[in-house]
Amino acid sequence: MRQVASAVLTVLLAVTLAMAQDAATGTPAKRSKRSATPSSGISAQLSQMQKSIDVQQQQIQQLMQQLQSRDQEVQRLQEQVNQVQSTASQAQQKADTAVAQSTAQQKDVGAVQSDVSDLKGTVTNTALAVQETQKTVGESPLALRIKGITITPGGFLAAETAWRQRGLASDVNTPFNSVPLPGSSQSNLSEFFGSGRQSRISLLAEGKLKDAKLTGYYETDFLSAGITSNNNESNSYTNRQRQVWGQAALHGWSFTGGQMWSLVTETRKGVDNRTEALPMTIDAQYHVGFSWARQYGFRVAKDFNDKVWLAFSVENPQTTFVAHGNASNFLLGAAGTGGGLYNPTANYSFNSAPDFIVKAAFEPGWGHFEVFGVVSQFRDRVFPNGTAATPSAAGAFNDSRVGGGVGANARGSLFHKHVDVGLHLLAGDGVGRYGTTGLPDATVRPDGTLALVRAYQSLGTLEWHSAKWDVYANAGGEYAARTAYLSSTGKGVGYGSPLFSNAGCLDETLPGSNGFTPGGLANCTGDTRNIIEGTFGFWYRFYKGSKGAVQWGPQYSYVVRNTWSGVGGEPHGVENMFFTSFRYYLP
Repeated sequence: MRQVASAVLTVLLAVTLAMAQDAATGTPAKRSKRSATPSSGISAQLSQMQKSIDVQQQQIQQLMQQLQSRDQEVQRLQEQVNQVQSTASQAQQKADTAVAQSTAQQKDVGAVQSDVSDLKGTVTNTALAVQETQKTVGESPLALRIKGITITPGGFLAAETAWRQRGLASDVNTPFNSVPLPGSSQSNLSEFFGSGRQSRISLLAEGKLKDAKLTGYYETDFLSAGITSNNNESNSYTNRQRQVWGQAALHGWSFTGGQMWSLVTETRKGVDNRTEALPMTIDAQYHVGFSWARQYGFRVAKDFNDKVWLAFSVENPQTTFVAHGNASNFLLGAAGTGGGLYNPTANYSFNSAPDFIVKAAFEPGWGHFEVFGVVSQFRDRVFPNGTAATPSAAGAFNDSRVGGGVGANARGSLFHKHVDVGLHLLAGDGVGRYGTTGLPDATVRPDGTLALVRAYQSLGTLEWHSAKWDVYANAGGEYAARTAYLSSTGKGVGYGSPLFSNAGCLDETLPGSNGFTPGGLANCTGDTRNIIEGTFGFWYRFYKGSKGAVQWGPQYSYVVRNTWSGVGGEPHGVENMFFTSFRYYLP
């Protein structure tokens, strides 16, 4: 732009000088037809031209100043451009450095993302494993992890009541074989008890090895009494052992030992411990017709593809015994020795061998089915000279009998698992103690040898389940056969003899002097023929979730105890019972 301005000024200056020269030298121009103007006209023109030149020079000077200002502005702008270019160059260098760093960071971010993805997969797998474990355990329990062992507390806290039309002086567990006959004073007195003794505490310990799972289980409640226990003030009842056992499971085999539910007891899944199919009753003695025991056992079981299970157990034996009219010519056992930590007020039979139980369980796709067998050995010592004119122990010998029975259980779900139907049967000789009523296993012949009592036990259950409700109805019965003999003198001996007197079973007698001893019935043998119970009840859950469960329920039961006929008839006792329970189950 500066060069263009210089050229324009040069041309203007040349033109101006040429015009001035023409004027000074008198260069001819177009002339009018008139003659030449005088010299004064020429001087005026030169003066005018000089002024024009001065004006033009001023303009040129202004243009030169403007050009100089513009040159300075251009120089300043050029410096700014140079500075901007330098800044841009530095920014480019920083950008290149940032890109390099970003590339490295992207690699690091990619590695981190890969690690995060792996971690998410691990967390997902862990969550699924936890969910499966929670399903196996049943509820979402709070567990403690100590030295690789998972310890899960459980149980419930109970506030319960029991009302009976006829007094039994019992808590929330009913002695069914003691239902009073009509002549008993208790038949005219009802009873009410409130109790928290069925509250239960349990601990489950589980540990896993490479190829095996180790399990230990402890369960206790307060339904036992020490020599100082009473209901007067502190109600200080003792803690009792329900279950204490350990288990090792591997490759479909399980080995379990300790105090546990007998293998006779029905289960809901295979032959697994802690899946026992117990009646839903509040009554801690469960229900007439329910076959069970909790005792020492060592159990071996094999699982075949979660469809078939075979199990064998060796369990603690005991003989329940009733006899009338017999002579003192036999010995079955003795009261417990206090120093041996047995109860000195209870009788213990001298057992020759444990009970042996085998079971097969099937789950073909619908329902759960079991068949099982029990083998028990019974023994007493016989004194043949115990009835001689001069009694002596000479010639005493041991008499042994083998008893047992067979049983079956079936259980299935209907209507999308809202309804459960169950049926239980057990029949055999010497299996009375496996029934909930405690009917006898054996009696005695006139010669002192043992005679096993045939027994039948049956129970049917119907249950309806929903999210909030469990409704149940049960019907069951137990039977003990007449096992009677004639002595050499023609007296009735054994159990349920028609020669036994029942004449006084309807006649009330005077109580003892202290006010807490009901009068015993005179001339009333009253051996039980059968006991029948019908029950209806329900449970309503106010809450069930991560904090546990809270539920309430009532139970009504009607019990009939029928006796074997004897001299004077065959009396029977009737009991109406009503229970309530409010429970909080630990999560």
